[in-house]
Amino acid sequence: MSDQNPTGPLTTESGAPVADNQNSQSAGAGGPVLIQDQLLIEKLAHFNRERIPERIVHARGAAAYGTFRVTADVTPYTRAKFLSEIGKETEVFLRFSTVAGNLGSADAVRDPRGFALKFYTEEGNYDLVGNNTPVFFIKDAIKFPDFIHTQKRDPYTGSQEADNVWDFWGLSPESTHQVTWLFGDRGIPATYRHMNGYGSHTFQWTNEAGEAFWVKYHFKTDQGIKNLTAAEAAELAGKDPDSHQRDLREAIERGEYPSWTVQVQIMPVAEAATYRFNPFDLTKVWPHADYPPIEIGKLELNRNPENIFAEVEQSIFSPHHFVPGIGPSPDKMLQGRLFAYGDAHRYRVGINADHLPVNRPHATEARTYGRDGYAYDGRHGRAKNYEPNSFGGPAQTNRPLWEPIAVTGYTGDHEAPSHAEDNDFVQAGNLYRLLSDEERDRLIDNLAGSLAQVSREDIVDRAIENFRKADEDYGKRLQAAVQALRG
Repeated sequence: MSDQNPTGPLTTESGAPVADNQNSQSAGAGGPVLIQDQLLIEKLAHFNRERIPERIVHARGAAAYGTFRVTADVTPYTRAKFLSEIGKETEVFLRFSTVAGNLGSADAVRDPRGFALKFYTEEGNYDLVGNNTPVFFIKDAIKFPDFIHTQKRDPYTGSQEADNVWDFWGLSPESTHQVTWLFGDRGIPATYRHMNGYGSHTFQWTNEAGEAFWVKYHFKTDQGIKNLTAAEAAELAGKDPDSHQRDLREAIERGEYPSWTVQVQIMPVAEAATYRFNPFDLTKVWPHADYPPIEIGKLELNRNPENIFAEVEQSIFSPHHFVPGIGPSPDKMLQGRLFAYGDAHRYRVGINADHLPVNRPHATEARTYGRDGYAYDGRHGRAKNYEPNSFGGPAQTNRPLWEPIAVTGYTGDHEAPSHAEDNDFVQAGNLYRLLSDEERDRLIDNLAGSLAQVSREDIVDRAIENFRKADEDYGKRLQAAVQALRG
């Protein structure tokens, strides 16, 4: 084998030079293969282990690096250092994804899109894990496994079943708002570049004086909104399953760096209790007339990952990765995700997943007393592994990252508090009435095409009734469209 590699010869994982990478060792020219062949055993064993478990949700994705630049003074609201001055830039890593499909599924499908953003700040990594919709199907994390099971393959048929999907949605009327989003024009973005992103949840910002505010994040695409019709998506998914991943990568390679204008809605903490909607309900938005979005920055993606497995597949995002000045809210979906995301990564990538280059802090250094476990690299050397200690190890700051939240009442299985205008249908109806006639036509066609696949009339009737409660015309038109398709 000629040495054409300027960095040296091909080696085994342990660094020994490889004499022959084309032929395995055998007992004579025609004999059986020898177990002593280190290279053969090493290559096959490594190949068998090349894949880590794919994500249960958001398995299918693409990502890129970029920068976030502050464009407005938000120091009256938060003490987060990466937001401390106009013009300040922070390195970011943004992963887009579909939700329900597996790793080998197509990009151009009707599904929410994940919008997971990692800020490599000087105070540690801040992960903002959202979607391309401002709301979600459910408001309590205890329902999440059941919801996802309806979107995944049926345990008997091995396929996604319309009966399961619509049975759950019909029995969970809180999903009516998000389902209206999903089956509308924005349910199938043309590319990752041509869609908005949202933090979706409500978060807490805290300023230097200790004043707290509730915030929602919006990332408005500077490329403009572009979507696919159901027919266009079906054709594209068949021709190019990797359409969205390819588009993102090639746009950055061409120097056409996608960007988003970053906005926040800000609610004083004192206004939350009497706001007309529960501000921590993930199935609801804050109408812009109540809390106008304020521009705070620009997000640009300008560098592709060098290795998809190392940087995209092994990347981890968790809503519990906060920095000083930013924290959680009582949103019950967010509270559940604070545990579930980190736990998923500990299972899928390993207890030391935070040590990988894409996941570790880039603008500071992690200083912990966690040691050992799978893939531990020994980075702590001989340093002590306990705290407190008198050997100069890292110590606590005695300053919480966010302000405490007042709580009252008894422990128990409580529904989220209901506010003056809270119900499961009002905002879905508002969204329907905002659509143009042509947008409503497409929404009805998309919903009817899906509902017509359901085998039981009671499931269909229950689902249609939810849309009727949102808007009488909405339900009436949908019922007629489903009946026409079902004959």
